[in-house]
Amino acid sequence: MTKKSSGKSTGGSRGKHVRVKTARGRTTSQQRWLSRQLNDPFVRRAKEEGYRSRAAYKLLEINEKHPILMPGALVVDLGAAPGSWTQVAVQELKGRGRIIGLDFQEMEPVSGAELLLGDFEEEDVLRKLEAMLGGKKANLVMSDMAASATGHTQTDHIRIMRLCELALEFALQWLAPDGAFLAKVLQGGTEHAMLATMKQHFRTVKHIKPAASRVDSAEMYVLALGFKNPTP
Repeated sequence: MTKKSSGKSTGGSRGKHVRVKTARGRTTSQQRWLSRQLNDPFVRRAKEEGYRSRAAYKLLEINEKHPILMPGALVVDLGAAPGSWTQVAVQELKGRGRIIGLDFQEMEPVSGAELLLGDFEEEDVLRKLEAMLGGKKANLVMSDMAASATGHTQTDHIRIMRLCELALEFALQWLAPDGAFLAKVLQGGTEHAMLATMKQHFRTVKHIKPAASRVDSAEMYVLALGFKNPTP
């Protein structure tokens, strides 16, 4: 059971720095990643407050500043695993509304949400998701999808923007009037064509970097509000 939380502050869980012991077979990058995880205040908070990952605080902060998770809403969570955004959605909808989460990785059930296992890029999986919607339009389509990092900046940017484009295509078809779209991108902004499409179909489009998004990460989020051109 998660506790009501804000994503703005790291709270009082700073604690002492945890030193990671060297282990045979562990690379330097693995050592660095483990140290960062053990000393990340958002990771500690997630464990304390019952969220499955630190990503919960990104959505909590975005929703606090720009309320997009409203009771009664129909929410589609793309790239939902391990489920922290789905948990936040269930928490904010307060038992009123519907949340559908999709990911190709298996994830533990989230009470109050419906989950679909499959790759969003596959046509048959997309059809299953649309069948679950049953013709009803979503109030929010959110995507924290990210392809595995290659370490090559340009390649990683192209891959994550491709996922964002697919999520946007889905949103343009399945959002209700005044609906919202939230998706992960990499710093440097969205591609010009995609940004132009968003501005054409939404009243407001902005980039956000939540406090829980690491400073050294190129990760950002694009938020589009006020969907104005729903598909008949």
